[in-house]
Amino acid sequence: MAKVISTLFISADGVAEIDPDWHFPYFDQNMGRAVSEDYDAADVLLIGRETYDSFAGAWPDREAAGGDDAPFAKQLGDVRKVVVSRQPLEFSWRNSELINGDLLDAVTALKADAGVRGVLIPGSISVVQQLLAAGLVDELRLLVHPVAARKGRKLFDEGDAAYHLRLLASEAFPTGVLRVIYAPGTAPTPVGYDEVKDQVPAGN
Repeated sequence: MAKVISTLFISADGVAEIDPDWHFPYFDQNMGRAVSEDYDAADVLLIGRETYDSFAGAWPDREAAGGDDAPFAKQLGDVRKVVVSRQPLEFSWRNSELINGDLLDAVTALKADAGVRGVLIPGSISVVQQLLAAGLVDELRLLVHPVAARKGRKLFDEGDAAYHLRLLASEAFPTGVLRVIYAPGTAPTPVGYDEVKDQVPAGN
């Protein structure tokens, strides 16, 4: 089964709708390496309409310009891009296609496709939220910035049940950014205060 991986830049207070003012000052070679590793893990990008419009409005021109970011822009252009949109789209960026039918059915089919190695979801908060609720996200790869954004859309929406996560890997960058990779986890055994009071500090 192909993995579905969500990759997000996120603030310490959970805002995943990035603001360039708090994001770009922390972008260094370590973050660039992490982003490259995320994109190398997949051969399909699954993106929402807003993310697609943002990417398609920038990366083709960057590829054509031939600057330092042109190789990555070419990688994005070459990869298969599956776009989630309720409205028909006319694609100007190569290798782009509209999702076929229901989102959950389409992602389930992508996961089961022997020709797909991995599906990466960059940004696209609403898509990630739907797939988290359906249990279809295999990994959350978060680059947690040392800033409380205090405004913007958060990754985790309100709901009745908690999402329990299992830590797969973590790394601290010199900038203070934390790279954390989570997989879905199971809820721990219920425990109350009486079961942990022997761990309370002894005091002075």
